[in-house]
Amino acid sequence: MEMNVEKTKVTRISRQPFPVKIMIDQKQLENVESFKYLGSILTNDERCTCEIKCRTAMAKAAFNKKRPLFTSTLDLELRKKLVKCYIWSIALYGAESWTVQAVDQKHLESFEVWCWRRMEKISWTDYVRNEEVLLRVKEQRNILHEIRKRKANWIGHILLRNCLQQRVIEGKIKGGIEATGRRGRKRRKLLDNLKGRRGYSQLKEEALDRTMWRARFGRDFGPVVRQTTK
Repeated sequence: MEMNVEKTKVTRISRQPFPVKIMIDQKQLENVESFKYLGSILTNDERCTCEIKCRTAMAKAAFNKKRPLFTSTLDLELRKKLVKCYIWSIALYGAESWTVQAVDQKHLESFEVWCWRRMEKISWTDYVRNEEVLLRVKEQRNILHEIRKRKANWIGHILLRNCLQQRVIEGKIKGGIEATGRRGRKRRKLLDNLKGRRGYSQLKEEALDRTMWRARFGRDFGPVVRQTTK
């Protein structure tokens, strides 16, 4: 196999991303902090924040190109379907593999409300609250629910098979890496927003029973409803 040294980059995904020295034909490969692979941005800190911001920016640009269509006199339900079909599909590309942190949830929810505000021609100078915007478009906060649903559909197929992806998710790859504890709360993992309090073992049992899995994550799996305290 021939490799182009000039086009080949390397990055180390770790909590302490020190440079890696790899030589090919007496030339050292360039170390980078992030790179794009199959349309997704991978960073050396293992987080998805950069990828989420990039996807939402691309979705906003696509919305602005078709703004006359989304803000036209078409039926409200039809325009909402167009937004979810053409705009959300851009923003949520590859969302099945995202590990969504708290800061990412806020960014995604703000993007969701941004779409409805632009669709209804509501400017930020109008001082209209987000709850009022959702009432006008007859919507709830659905984007986090959509991510969870896509992730459940993907994970359900992975847990049914004894494959490399399943072993990676379960952390059963053999190696000599010694993990040391550190201060603070543990970082969220891929399955944290799916398994909840039930644990991974029960989530895997439900995946083996397709009837139970569809009952929990199927079409009747409802959106996220935020409760506000007065």
